[in-house]
Amino acid sequence: MPDLRTTALADRHAALGASFTDFGGWNMPVRYTSDLAEHHAVRRAAGLFDISHMAEFLVTGSGAAAFLDYALAGRISTMKIGKAKYSLLLDENGGVIDDVIVYRTGDDDFLVISNAGNRARVADAFAARVDRAAEIVRAAREPAADGSFAFVVGAEKARVEDISDQTSLIAVQGPRAREIVEATVGIADVAPALADLGYYAWSQGTFEDGQLFVARTGYTGEDGFELMVSNALAPALWDALLEAGEPLGLVPAGLAARDTLRLEAGMPLHGHELSTEILPAQAGLGRVVAGDKDQFVGREALAAASVSLPVLVGIVAEGRRAGRAGYAVLDAAGEPVGEITSGALSPTLGYPIAMAFVPPTLAETDTPLFIDVRGTRIPATVTALPFYRRTA
Repeated sequence: MPDLRTTALADRHAALGASFTDFGGWNMPVRYTSDLAEHHAVRRAAGLFDISHMAEFLVTGSGAAAFLDYALAGRISTMKIGKAKYSLLLDENGGVIDDVIVYRTGDDDFLVISNAGNRARVADAFAARVDRAAEIVRAAREPAADGSFAFVVGAEKARVEDISDQTSLIAVQGPRAREIVEATVGIADVAPALADLGYYAWSQGTFEDGQLFVARTGYTGEDGFELMVSNALAPALWDALLEAGEPLGLVPAGLAARDTLRLEAGMPLHGHELSTEILPAQAGLGRVVAGDKDQFVGREALAAASVSLPVLVGIVAEGRRAGRAGYAVLDAAGEPVGEITSGALSPTLGYPIAMAFVPPTLAETDTPLFIDVRGTRIPATVTALPFYRRTA
């Protein structure tokens, strides 16, 4: 088994007494104290997450927007500078290789952040799409000594660079997140100011002597920010955020809390609600696909897809026993009709919740179902997603 990778904050996690787990090939903190305490801190105040395992790609050049329009399912070329967009990287069959967030940082400059476990797949897909885009537009691929790659359309060019190994990402999530980031010593010159920054937008500033990228994005269902700095500055930024946030209720939080938070918010996780076997519309993400684009990978397959494929629904169950990923979902007659992709006893709501794929005929809200929890049939009901939505 290959050695697990570690982030620039590994020593900080160990000093805080974190328990670790393998996540996408990375040795990541799963919890520091308790899953429940960390979950509730994010809902009530704020949590501090190391998300440096995520992968970052810069896409630049006069052909960057056109390349991303072809490579991703969304329409990237119409994005405004300063904004972010959730999008999907599809394969030729319309399945989801990964879900990503794209930030437009200039007229010809984009930052794409993907999931840790899919970094190599995303890099390979971008490289292959450079070649394929070249065939479509009669362009040429240009390799570079630094390992980046480009496709050229006449004088237009797009270059992709994987900067994952040089950068760290730290997330502050929760209702007091903005107060904490604004109070952090060493953060300066943030523009636009965080108070003026909308959701799915970004600011830039400095931390100590380096560049700071601050995005108002997250994976918890709460307000929050994701901060990107160089690896060298990450430990100092982590310490400064903890110091600023401690009086306001900030706690370090691990992957376990992040998972229950995103489940309550109805956010998909690749490998559970998303995969190459699942089409966007099945996962409730048909709106993310710009089907009117002339060309993008997976377009033809999506246009020909059956409308009778299973679809993702939310399920709430009776009692306190939660269904977990892989548990069977049964119809009212007790016949298997699907399986759970993610499930937990919701810390915020106090009852079992789950997401599952079921036939469209059983996807209506209030449809009665059962969950098979280790041989016991637990009554359950289809409900609208998300399970939890913040009020302010």
